[in-house]
Amino acid sequence: MTWSTASAMGVLYGLYWIVVVSIIIRLLLRNSDAVKTIAWIMVFIFIPFLGLVLFFFFGRDTRKKRMAGRRLMSQIKQRSTFNVGGAAKGEIPSEYQSLATFFENASSASLFSFDEAEVISDTHLFAERLFEMISSARDHIHLQFYIIEDDEFGCRLRDALIAKARQGVEVRLIYDSVGCWKVNRDFFESMRCAGVYVEAFLKVLFPLLSNRVNYRNHRKAVVVDGKVGMVGGCNVADRYLNGIKGGHWRDTMLLLRGMAVNGLQASFVVDWYFANRTLISGKRYFPVSDGNRKSFVQVVTSNPVGDVRTILSGYIKMLSQAKGYVYLQTPYFMPDETFLQALKNTSMSGVDVRLMIPEHSDSVIADYASMSYIDTLLSSGVKVYLYRGGMLHSKTVVCDDYLSSIGSTNLDFRSFFYNFEISAFVYDKAVAMDVKENFLNDLKLCRQLTANEYRRRSFSRRCAESFIKLFSPLL
Repeated sequence: MTWSTASAMGVLYGLYWIVVVSIIIRLLLRNSDAVKTIAWIMVFIFIPFLGLVLFFFFGRDTRKKRMAGRRLMSQIKQRSTFNVGGAAKGEIPSEYQSLATFFENASSASLFSFDEAEVISDTHLFAERLFEMISSARDHIHLQFYIIEDDEFGCRLRDALIAKARQGVEVRLIYDSVGCWKVNRDFFESMRCAGVYVEAFLKVLFPLLSNRVNYRNHRKAVVVDGKVGMVGGCNVADRYLNGIKGGHWRDTMLLLRGMAVNGLQASFVVDWYFANRTLISGKRYFPVSDGNRKSFVQVVTSNPVGDVRTILSGYIKMLSQAKGYVYLQTPYFMPDETFLQALKNTSMSGVDVRLMIPEHSDSVIADYASMSYIDTLLSSGVKVYLYRGGMLHSKTVVCDDYLSSIGSTNLDFRSFFYNFEISAFVYDKAVAMDVKENFLNDLKLCRQLTANEYRRRSFSRRCAESFIKLFSPLL
């Protein structure tokens, strides 16, 4: 290397670090998440130059310029559900009233009764119920999925929606632009041409080259006629029905009938306004029914706007209030320190805390990152189970035979901080017992990870896990 070349490289590295230091100072002055800031510093150190490119596309925070504020979201939701009414806080056990109040204040999540609830733990049954709901529609159909693929399952859904639109039913569909970026544009265009209203959430032309990949609509929900709805972890793709190479696809959805569907509808109304700038309102979308007034649910949403992480905070409150047990399922486990500490504190308080994750998920990197968090849990008495039956994609929490949560939220940084998520928090013994029974049935396909086995991992494996953990806030 000649002197001139060495000098040029020195100048280049000098300019690089001037830019990087200015970015780091900006991140520090923003008072953003410290773990995320450290993760970006590690990227700059270990992946020079390329790290700067990655930050340009994925690290810049443009939410304030490009997203509706939390106050506007709340106003839209409250206006849409005006005069619908929920339930009195006194109708749920006193120990959960503070949680219900928190969700109402943080997410405008009203407490609604429901007439019927069905916990769906089989993806084929999910597809069956989905098409039954669509077939029964007489007024409107509202759907949103993170992923809708143009495979056999997706094409069947497309044809069913087109048929209903031609019958005069109002059909609206929201899909995530990044989740569906591989789908042929003609797939969605054919629905638009047939009268289906279709919108992409935060449309991205080049998903791999956009910082908006951080803020995705990860919600999965369906509402038909304002009377029946579904929410949970299932997307629309053949692999949800046929499984993957490692086995079947295990997921959970919750079907609701009655006033509780208004909560799902309110969430869709906000997302539709976000995507289309059209406000859906009217009594036909929010029908009123008497309901049984004994079982209640709050449909809670979270988003990257504002300072309150609603679902994360709700989970932490659930853990702090648990007396007997808490069982959790998630495909990816990359929590922040507050949630990790809450799990440990709950376990050390004598509560039976069990965490189930897949032994092999659909992401090797996510598997390595997830395992890096396990050691501190095992030492705190948390029981960790590795699901061996296939891809565990279920996102559920159940505690004390009464309170349960089913939704789209993974126990990771992306769901807690960057995605638009939705979860139904159900105050009902029958639903909780169904979620608990499914968890115990899934245990038959698991092996419990012991502290001794965890410590026997190879040195190279431990190094890889620890290295990947540094970047878990960015995964």
